Amino acid sequence: MSFEGIKALLVAKFGDDIIVGEETNGLQEALLIDPDRIADVCLELRNNPDTYFDFLSSLSGIDYGVEPGKFGVVYHLASIPYKTQLTLKISKENSREENNLPSFPSIVSVYRSADWHEREAYDMLGILFEGHPDLRRILMPDDWEGFPLRKDYKNAEYYKGIKID
Repeated sequence: MSFEGIKALLVAKFGDDIIVGEETNGLQEALLIDPDRIADVCLELRNNPDTYFDFLSSLSGIDYGVEPGKFGVVYHLASIPYKTQLTLKISKENSREENNLPSFPSIVSVYRSADWHEREAYDMLGILFEGHPDLRRILMPDDWEGFPLRKDYKNAEYYKGIKID
């Protein structure tokens, strides 16, 4: 199914407000999806026999920077039988305060492979995934402070008495 066909399918199923924008000038076109509905969209794209996006090849968290005050997630879906790919993006503004982490719905119930991808986005960027079955650090020690891939992250000088260069 073409990019335009996928857009039409999603609008017919969920309404005009499901797609908040699109990016067509890059190497791969992307649909900007209403962040609160990403799990529903992924489930439809997986289960619909016309699309059958049966594989989540990548999920990446994004920190758009301090100035925009925005975080996002990029999903790369693939349909193995149809040999097609699709990129979905979601984003939300966030104040960047420690007690106000950005939050998006988990898609682990749709793609089991999202489990560790979402944990990595949480660990590195502090993005929460609502409904994730085991959201905890995966790369950094459990007692690590901060999120190392954030644009405003400041390296600690010491960790457990060991100097960090």
